Amino acid sequence: MTALTETQLPALDEYPTRKDRAPALLYRTHPTVWGPVEDGPCTTEEIEAYAAAGYVRAGGLLTGDEIRGLAAELDRLRGDDGMLVDDRTAIAEGLDGAQVRSVYEVHRISDAFAELARDPRVVDRARQILGSDVYLYQTRATHVPALDDVDVHWHSDFETWHAEDGMPAPRAVAVSIALTDAVEDNGALRVMPGSHKTFVSCVGETPEDHYLDAGKSQEAGLPDDGSLSIMTAMYGVDVLDAEAGAVTVCDANLMHGTAANATSHPRSELLLVFNSVENTCVDPFSADAPRPAFLGAREAEPIR
Repeated sequence: MTALTETQLPALDEYPTRKDRAPALLYRTHPTVWGPVEDGPCTTEEIEAYAAAGYVRAGGLLTGDEIRGLAAELDRLRGDDGMLVDDRTAIAEGLDGAQVRSVYEVHRISDAFAELARDPRVVDRARQILGSDVYLYQTRATHVPALDDVDVHWHSDFETWHAEDGMPAPRAVAVSIALTDAVEDNGALRVMPGSHKTFVSCVGETPEDHYLDAGKSQEAGLPDDGSLSIMTAMYGVDVLDAEAGAVTVCDANLMHGTAANATSHPRSELLLVFNSVENTCVDPFSADAPRPAFLGAREAEPIR
């Protein structure tokens, strides 16, 4: 029998999930902040807050004109009939028929979003936290219409990225930029501060082409009620109200979700996910094949 070489050996799974019949709460084995505190635009206080809570708010990063321009660009994409048949678009059925809800890989579709995704005001924060060059792992622009009854269950993005894309460690950050005001009643982001320190191992195998149902009726990768009860008791819940232009930087493993929009005010946001070039994806840890690249990029081209 021929021995396997090091490159042929399967990657060590430090965060097993969707493999056992019982859920588990696992201690995070990797740091939250990988780079020197002084090496970037975030202040020492911001870095300490991020390390403790798993998120930090960054106010005044973008101008009002920039935010209005990005919101208008999202409206333009939503009005483009071609986006309704694009694989990178998530569609919602409304009273007026099919509507664009989310556009993934939006930096490859829109020059305006591509420019922001390379902007040092944003990218340098990711580099500082992750302690390395970074690449765009996922981008998404989302519009939640008024009186929308869809909520997003509590979850960790890293659980999905690890299980279905093969991201080895939670060495990634998600930068959320509010394009409209967000309050509790219209579905502002809810997080469990400090929950990034605990990995929730979920039950249930990953169905084939599971990504097609993600955000609709997701079957795997959702924490069980018992684990969520323990997590909320340990960490509590913050509702992150945000004015248009507010920027929130979140750890990949932060437990978060959103409620339905119970108001007449739509809510829109841009999400930019940066992964370390030293944390590139391997074979999925709990899926037969990785998701499409527009959901989790596998080519780690550093942003310059």
